[in-house]
Amino acid sequence: MGVILNAIVYFVVAAVVILIVSRLNLGLSVKGFGSAIIAAVVIAIVAAVLAWLFGVLGISLGAGLLGAILALIVAAVVLLISARILPGFTVNGFTGAIVGAIGIGVVGWLVTWLLGLFGIVV
Repeated sequence: MGVILNAIVYFVVAAVVILIVSRLNLGLSVKGFGSAIIAAVVIAIVAAVLAWLFGVLGISLGAGLLGAILALIVAAVVLLISARILPGFTVNGFTGAIVGAIGIGVVGWLVTWLLGLFGIVV
């Protein structure tokens, strides 16, 4: 798959995951599919900027349980920053961001796994 097509598929899948997590009331809400696509793009940009900033500062998230907890906190902060930027995307506090980040991770894994069964690699 081409790079642009792969990015489009990734953002559509990410938007569907955000919509599913929103409908499950797991700490975040989004108005519609358009807002979910924009949220997916903004979340990717904010996460990339934070990853770059951590790299510049020499900060590593590490591995194991501590690394997973730090990655979860960073994901929650990414959701909170994205919610401040987007009008159609809201997060219900830090606890909602933590639960939303876990939900996005689990639902994203399931959707990616199901797509992989059909030969679609995201």
